[in-house]
Amino acid sequence: MAVLQMQRISICALKRDRKDILENLQSMGVIEMNQVAGEDDGFEKMDTQNAKVGFEKKAQLSENALAILDLYAPQKQSLLSSLEGKALVGQKKFNNTVAAKETIIAKADTLVAMNKEIAENKANILKLSNQIESLSPWLNLDVPMNYKGTDKVAMLLGTMAADTAPDTVYARIATHARETDAVDVEIIRTDKDAAYLVVFCLRDDAAAVEEALRAGGFARPSQVADKKPAEKKADLEAEIKKLNNEIEKKEEEIRTMASCREDLKIIGDYFRMRADKYEILGTLPQSQRTFVVSGYIPVKAVDAVKKAIGEVYDCVIDVEDLKEDEEAPTILSNNAFSSSVEGVLESYGLPHKGEFDPTTIMSFFYVFFFGMMLSDAAYGAIIAIACFIVLKKFPRMGEGMHKSIKMFMFCGISTLVWGILFGGYFGNVVDIVSGTFFGKTVTVPALWFVPLNDPMRLLVYSLAFGVVHLFVGLGIKGYMLLKDGKPLDFFCDVILWYAFLIGLLLMLIPTDIFASIAQTKITFPPFLNMLAKALAIIGVVGLVLMSGRENKNPALRIALGAYDVYNITGWLSDVLSYSRLLALGLATGVIASVVNQMGSMFGKGIVGIIGFLIVFIIGHTLNLAINLLGAYVHTNRLQFVEFFGKFYEGGGKPFEPFKSDTKYVDIKEETLS
Repeated sequence: MAVLQMQRISICALKRDRKDILENLQSMGVIEMNQVAGEDDGFEKMDTQNAKVGFEKKAQLSENALAILDLYAPQKQSLLSSLEGKALVGQKKFNNTVAAKETIIAKADTLVAMNKEIAENKANILKLSNQIESLSPWLNLDVPMNYKGTDKVAMLLGTMAADTAPDTVYARIATHARETDAVDVEIIRTDKDAAYLVVFCLRDDAAAVEEALRAGGFARPSQVADKKPAEKKADLEAEIKKLNNEIEKKEEEIRTMASCREDLKIIGDYFRMRADKYEILGTLPQSQRTFVVSGYIPVKAVDAVKKAIGEVYDCVIDVEDLKEDEEAPTILSNNAFSSSVEGVLESYGLPHKGEFDPTTIMSFFYVFFFGMMLSDAAYGAIIAIACFIVLKKFPRMGEGMHKSIKMFMFCGISTLVWGILFGGYFGNVVDIVSGTFFGKTVTVPALWFVPLNDPMRLLVYSLAFGVVHLFVGLGIKGYMLLKDGKPLDFFCDVILWYAFLIGLLLMLIPTDIFASIAQTKITFPPFLNMLAKALAIIGVVGLVLMSGRENKNPALRIALGAYDVYNITGWLSDVLSYSRLLALGLATGVIASVVNQMGSMFGKGIVGIIGFLIVFIIGHTLNLAINLLGAYVHTNRLQFVEFFGKFYEGGGKPFEPFKSDTKYVDIKEETLS
């Protein structure tokens, strides 16, 4: 339940050791680089941009080659393959692969080039197919499309409207080219778009005939072949077949290179690390013989750096506490249980400098409320067992995913406990199955009570748990004020609110309104009633007088205090928000019971059993999915809005160390025996 203490570390070393020191720091991954020395201190910086870009291009080349292999030679992967994490590669294997990097990059170039050839061939095939499509209407033509005719006779090839008939063409020519004597018109083909025709006439009359035809919509074809259309089509099809054969050959060549997939992944990660290293190298202050590294480091990692760097290289390591106004990156440090919900806190915002880390306290309430909302023992067992199996089967999954799966495992255990307390096992499946198929209803009794039978009781407990949650949040605010040396603020902003709220609660509990909700009458002794009134009066008067204490104007001060007291409506709204614990808990049970009742409608016998199983599996799967999502969303809301709203600001910067940030592999350090 803490934020790791950070310090600033500076390492001044000889320039000849720069490469080794940076690689050691990168492999350790414990320093976030933040250089403080500059040109004003007599240092200068290298221009590493070109080298960095070169490494990034090679990393991208390997990525492109992997994408090509995935396209033509995909690996068989399970549905849960995304949970497997990065492959673990030995240092020797990694070094050997890096030594052959030029050969591997050449293979990547070959893969990219072959893929480019395939793309070009496919584009050419599409182009040739379009040419074949344009030739289709002219396949019955037994002369080349660019045939000009004889010395005396000309051939006109073109299209007209789809409803064009030979008589129409003759009539148009007779009307618009009256001096033409000899004309022959043949319709090659007609479809819904056009009529395809060939016209023979005397060469001396060709211009007049074409002019007459154009007036009727005649148009020459956009593409003409130097062969008969049928022969040209055969040539084009042969070319397409040749291109397809080339494509198949290239694809097979690509598939034969699938064995270099692992090398491409390793070399891609190598160049990514090199790019990161050169990016940092470009920020380092350097002189003619020395260089300086500076950044943030967790206090617990200082000794490791001193041992790995200070005892091996000629250097000076300076470690100092952060300045008062210096905001360091944040690293959370929690136990195995609480660390599982760190992702929830990070999604809201990390604590800033000096702020309390609420992860441990939040983790208890988070799991508690989640289980109460889902509240079915069978659902909880399924979630917990499934998450446990996934955690054991995929130990190398990403850190964030590991935390999330572990969080849901704990939430599943909580759901199991609440389900036992409320007597929910797939809703009321035991009652339905025993009554429908065995003729005698058997009920598993609830260890506490059944919410469907006593919803108001659950509402009271939900609101009570909400009050505790909110009071803890207010208490954390008080702790932070005392820690910051603000006792007056602690008294005015925390103690007075506690007095006011506790007084109001003690005044509410003996009333008829509370009795109607709780369905029980609670009576306090007179002294407790007097104490409740005293606390409420002290609290409200204190808030009115002290909430605006920073303002010296008495009237404005009281007005601000009265406005702060008005925030009691916000407290009421926050408390009522916890009624969602009742709503979601009932929703899970009601839907489950409805599913069971629907399944029992098929009656007894084989048909009834099969029908029940189908409805049971589908219905409870949907119910679990819907209410699992609902419990997750609303549990987050109770933390983000109601709980954090009382004390937490967030806004801290996450710790981003200089490390080997690989995509596909992790490098395993090997020791020589």
